[in-house]
Amino acid sequence: MEKDDLKNNIQQNAEQQIAENENVDTTEQLSETERLNEQLAAEKDKFLRLFAEFENFRKRTARERIELFTTANEDVMKGILPVLDDFDRAISQMEKLGESEHLTGFNLIATKLRDNLSAKGLGLVELNQGDVFNADVAEAVTQIPAGDDLKGKIVDVIEKGYKLGDKIIRFPKVVIGQ
Repeated sequence: MEKDDLKNNIQQNAEQQIAENENVDTTEQLSETERLNEQLAAEKDKFLRLFAEFENFRKRTARERIELFTTANEDVMKGILPVLDDFDRAISQMEKLGESEHLTGFNLIATKLRDNLSAKGLGLVELNQGDVFNADVAEAVTQIPAGDDLKGKIVDVIEKGYKLGDKIIRFPKVVIGQ
């Protein structure tokens, strides 16, 4: 019987060790699974952040590209503005002198030039005498004494202003009443 007891004892110890090993393996597997889940969560977070950063980059470059296209001609347009001013001066001078033969040709050329430039996004900053002066839209060159009805208002537009799209590329120069 001692042999049977010894055999049973050994078998129980072996079963107990196997059970403990299985518990250790299960615990190790759980901790291994938890560790892998944490790594997976960290990688998912990293991926989402990278994806969001890429989307922001894509939107920003698209916005910058659109802005570049709308203002790419700004330097060219600024160079043409003195030519437009000269056309206006020439036309007004011809009207004063009454030279209608040349005036028609100048008007046709000026109209065609303005139409082409407006198709490219160039527009006139509209200001009239009597409008309230706004420093965001116009540049005051000087102030002159004026009646109460013209205080703080535009008395005269000395130089026309132009905008390219929504951006003012040359502010109109005005005289305001004091």
